[in-house]
Amino acid sequence: MVVGDISTGTDVLVIGAGPGGYVAAIRAAQRDLDVTLVERDAYGGTCLNVGCIPSKAYITAADLADEVATAEHMGISADPEVDMAAMTEWKDGIVDQLTSGVEKLCKANGVNLVEGTATFADEHKVRVAHGGDGQGSESIEFEHAVVATGSRPIEIPNFSYDDDLVWDSTDALAATEVPDRLVVVGAGYIGMELSTAFTKLGSDVTVIEMLDDVLPGYEDDVARIVRKRAEDLGIEFNFGEGAAGWEATDDGIVVTAETEDGEESAYEADRVLVAVGRSPVSDTLELDNAGVETDDRGFIPTDDRTRTNVEHIHAVGDVAGEPMLAHAASKEGIVAAEVIAGEPAAMDVQAIPAAVFTDPEIGTVGLTEAAAAEEGFEPVVGEMPFRASGRALTTGHTNGFVRIIADEDSGFVLGAQIVGPEASELIAEVTLAIELGATLSDIGSTVHTHPTLAEAVMEAAENAEGQAIHTLNR
Repeated sequence: MVVGDISTGTDVLVIGAGPGGYVAAIRAAQRDLDVTLVERDAYGGTCLNVGCIPSKAYITAADLADEVATAEHMGISADPEVDMAAMTEWKDGIVDQLTSGVEKLCKANGVNLVEGTATFADEHKVRVAHGGDGQGSESIEFEHAVVATGSRPIEIPNFSYDDDLVWDSTDALAATEVPDRLVVVGAGYIGMELSTAFTKLGSDVTVIEMLDDVLPGYEDDVARIVRKRAEDLGIEFNFGEGAAGWEATDDGIVVTAETEDGEESAYEADRVLVAVGRSPVSDTLELDNAGVETDDRGFIPTDDRTRTNVEHIHAVGDVAGEPMLAHAASKEGIVAAEVIAGEPAAMDVQAIPAAVFTDPEIGTVGLTEAAAAEEGFEPVVGEMPFRASGRALTTGHTNGFVRIIADEDSGFVLGAQIVGPEASELIAEVTLAIELGATLSDIGSTVHTHPTLAEAVMEAAENAEGQAIHTLNR
């Protein structure tokens, strides 16, 4: 028996319960709006289920295994055994706790939750198809909508994710065994994070990358430190090559790669992980029925108030384009909800930080020295190497540095690049400085706890002013 179509109405319809969608839904409900949130897979979206959280769980476990196995210099000797199935079960427990928490928070705030796939019928109505035989569908009319459908891994020719031997990031984060040999296609942040983690867990990793270095978009000296550490761990890089195809063998698979000149190489493996980026999930929404426009890559353009070309329909998160970051999506979700509620909200942040959880970590925010010069500033730069940090020495992680860029005349902080231990945490201080319009002197004159890694931020600020104590001034 098929359940008949029903029709309901809501003030705000949110499509997608990831970091942008569920935050938008909760904030709109906090503004006393009637909110309906439609999710077809799992609450928390890609980030909580198959992205940010599970990958960081694996990375943490892999780092711990590596720390224990390589701590002889500290007087500790051990040979850890990795049980990948148990690790995955532990990771799944974290994911379940967080996703169930999202669902509870939505319900506690009065958000109406609907499971199913939403498609636009017109600019004020969607149809939601419920999963499973006989579940039927329903129509939901809305005054305002927020599209937060996120992104999916890009699939390249000849590497279908339907094959068990070809992994996307989701497959890699659900593995119950560590492959002896792993070929990774792509040396961007996802490829580098997972390559490093699987190497530490015991895989023999080979990376194929069409460009000439890892982590495109990051400064050369930042990428160089991460690449050198990865090479020390045993990762083999093959730059200037694109993955062309693969075939199964009696002993696993062989991945073929080609240069622009047509030269071929072959790499033996047990699995191949394709990590070449992500594309927006906008093709399932039937946006044309609502008159919502997309660009040639499928992203939905928005203004600084998260509005699409159809003013009462908003888009947030990955589906709206760069920066494709969970924390950016959450901020956009808040802005969308507050704009819908009639508040004077906008995406007026001064800078949005980014982090890469490689070894060592990378944290960046704001402008580089070159970008600051291009924008007309007279940049002044300060650095503090972690090899001069007492706390970094006691952790055994001394690769990298803190670099701060400021305007020479005013001293206002413009940006920072941190590569080193806990860079993802340390970048928050500089982000706050930029947002508040703080100067080098503000950071340098602030007393920092000793001994901590955060002292390196203070020293970098003082170095930019020629007043550093614990490193040579530039």
